[in-house]
Formats: sequence, structure tokens, C-alpha cells
Amino acid sequence: MLPFLPDPTLIILIGVAALILLILLIVVLRGIKIAKPDEAIIVTSRQKRGADPTDSNAGQRVVFGSRVFVKPIVEAHYKLSLRSRQLNVQATAQTKDAITIRVNAVAVVKVGGSEPLVRAAAQRFLNQQDQIESSTEEVLSGSIRSIVGQLTVTEIITNRQALQGQVLEAVGDSLDVQGLTIDTLQIKEIDDDNGYIKDLGRAEAARVKQVAEIAEAEARRNSEQARIAADQAVAEAQRELDLRTADIQKETDKARAEAAASAPLAEAIAQQEVVAQQEVTAGKRVGLRKQELDAEIRAQADAEAYALEKRAQAAAAAAVAEANADRDSRKSAAEATEAEGLAERNRRIAAAEALKAEGEAEAEAIRVKGSAEAESQRLQAEALAERSGELLKQQIIAQLPDIVRAASEPLSAITNMTVISSDGSGAAAVGQGVASQLATSTQIVKDITGIDIAEVINARATGEAAGDALNQPPRKPRAAAKPPTS
Repeated sequence: MLPFLPDPTLIILIGVAALILLILLIVVLRGIKIAKPDEAIIVTSRQKRGADPTDSNAGQRVVFGSRVFVKPIVEAHYKLSLRSRQLNVQATAQTKDAITIRVNAVAVVKVGGSEPLVRAAAQRFLNQQDQIESSTEEVLSGSIRSIVGQLTVTEIITNRQALQGQVLEAVGDSLDVQGLTIDTLQIKEIDDDNGYIKDLGRAEAARVKQVAEIAEAEARRNSEQARIAADQAVAEAQRELDLRTADIQKETDKARAEAAASAPLAEAIAQQEVVAQQEVTAGKRVGLRKQELDAEIRAQADAEAYALEKRAQAAAAAAVAEANADRDSRKSAAEATEAEGLAERNRRIAAAEALKAEGEAEAEAIRVKGSAEAESQRLQAEALAERSGELLKQQIIAQLPDIVRAASEPLSAITNMTVISSDGSGAAAVGQGVASQLATSTQIVKDITGIDIAEVINARATGEAAGDALNQPPRKPRAAAKPPTS
């Protein structure tokens, strides 16, 4: 079987169709035009039927920053730049007061961004867009010369903003006809060849210079006056300082002399204050020792009372236990009686007896506990009444060396002592001061505790002497002397 062979005519037709499609695609792609953001595309074609034949813009389309399809053969497109153009405008003109001046300005001009302005600019500058700068410069120069002729030099110099506004207003209509707009207009410089403008400022400059020189001289004068016043103030302050220094030195010398003269007296007064403070310290020590003695005696009495209370509590607990045992035995008897057949009456009797026994036991426990507490308090009171005096006396006698030592400690702490006396009995006065402190200490103990240490010492010495006398053997009587013989 032979392979299938396509018809040559069909192949030719397919190739022709593909070629036509490729040509159409190329035409379509080439017909698409894109306008940049700073340009406009103007598409021209034949006028439509019914359009006004006098309208020159009837067959035109303007595209800004977009794409447009331009039909081949029947339509054409043109690009017009919308970018800004900077112009340096120079104009020489005579002012209202017949002064020839030069005005230098800077302007930024561009094709308008509306469709009518683009069409107007395309009609005039489409094929010569580089002529936009020169054409606009001529228009601005003419307007500046016209406006300068209506103003004086002083008005132009002092109010440039008004000149700029009048120029923009004058060129607005003529630039709109050409499809152009001015973004900004700035007057850079105004000058003349004869120095007239400079001379206008010389008077003001001279006045300003004069004012500055006067102000400078005034400032120098004020500065010199201030310096002189400051020097005078310094001199017066130095004089006051010298006088004050002399007064202070005089007072210091006087105080030193008085201090040197009063040193022995001040030392004696200070020594007296030290002795008085030591007396106060000794009194506080005696009071502290008394509190310690009271605490020791009270602790012993509390211990004995605590022991009595514990014994009473033990006895009360034994009584309560015995009453509970009796109650339990009675309850057992009642339960046994109930087991033997006694009815409700016997149970009630047993319950009543048990309740009675419980009440009696609790009453007995309360009585025993109260008796124990009363006995404990009584014994404690008796112990305190009987032994407190003796114990306190024994403790005070045992502390007599400490009391004497505390009374003499103020003097033992003194390293050097100066005794001032007019009758030469200074040393005796020191001993009398120690004895006075010891007597004051014993009197404080007597006032606080009611115990006279002197009486306790005398009674103890008397008792010891009596005991020694009783313990000594009796002395033998001495023999009588014989009479002398004749």
C-alpha cells in the first residue's frame, strides 16, 4: 500500500494563508503606537462625512501616555514632546524714569497638557520643536521690556514679585495661541551700566554704616564705664574685706586670750559634770541589779507554785478517773440487769444513776482542782511572805562588793584629776565624794526595796559576834593575889 501524499495545491494554500496571517500580525504590531508620559501622539486621518470642512482639527486624535492603533495607509501619527524647557531670558529696556536697565530671568516652558493646546502647538512646532525655546524667549523678552517701561527703577527693585506677575499675565494669551504654558518665571538679576542701582543703595548703606559706627562707639563707651564701675566695686569690696579681716583677727585674739584664761575653770567644770554623770550611771546600775534580784526571787516562787499546781492537777485527774471507773461499773451493772430481763424502767434507772455518778465525778474533779489551785496560791503566798525578805537580804549582802565597786568605778576610770580647793582639803573631799556616792546607793536600795543595808550588816555582825562568844570556852577565874607578908 502506498503512503498518503498531500495535494500540492493544498500545501500552497496553507502556506499562502500562513504568510497572509504573518503579514497581518506584523502590520497590527507595527500599527500599535505607545505614547510616553512626556509626549503626545497625534493621529491624522481623512475627515468624516458630515464634518465641518473649515475645521482644521476634524481628522485629528490626540493621545496622552497611552497606546493607540494607527491604521496602515489610511492614518498617520506624529509625536510631540511635552517635556519642560528652561530658558534664560535677557531684556534691556528703559524704565518709566528713563533709566536703561538689564533684566535677567529664568523661565520654564512646555507644551500644554490639554488636547487643544497640543493641536495648536503641533500646527506651529511639530516639525521644528527646537524652535519652542527661541520663540518663547522672544515673547518673554518683549513682555518684560513692555512692563519695565511702565515702572520706575525703585518699583522694580523693591517689588520683583509684581514684575513677575505682570509679565506672566501679559504673555499668557500669546502663549496659549501657540499651545505653550509657563510653569515658573523668576527674576534673577536687575543691573545697569551706569551704576544707578548701586548708587541708590549707597545712601542707605551710608546711613546703616553711620548707625553702626554710632552704636559701636556707644557700646565702647558703655563698656569702658562698666569696666571703671567694676574696678571701683572691686576696690570697695577689697577694702571691706580688709576691714572685716582685721575685725575677725581682733575677735579671734580676744577669744584665744579668754580661752587660755578660762581653761583651768572649764576643766574643773567638765570634771564635775563627769562625776555627776558617773553618779547617774551608778544609780542606774543599782536599779538594774535590784530588778535582777526581783526576777530571781520571783522565778523561784513561780517554780514552787508550778510544782504545787501540777500535784493538784494530778490528784484531780486521779479523782476524775476513779469517778469514770465507778460510772462505767454502774453502767455495766445496769446493762447486766437489762440483759436479765428488766424492762424500760430498769434501763432508765441505770441511765439516771450513771448520769448522777458522772455529775458527782465531775463535781468532785472540779472541787479537787479548785482546792489544789487554792492550796497552790496559798503556799506560793506563804513562801513569798516568809522567804522574800530573807532571800532579798541575802542577795543584797552577796552583792555588796559589786555595789561598792560600782560606786568607786567613776573615780577608778579617772586618769588625771585636778582638785581645786581653797582650804587645802581637796584629797579629803574626794574621799567624802566616794562615801557620799556609797551612801546614795544604799539609800536608793532602801527606797526601792525597803531594806536598810546598814542595818542588815550590823545585824549580821552582831549575830556573828554573839555566835563566836557562845562558841568560845569559858575562861578560868584568875587567882586572887596573896597579901604580902610582913
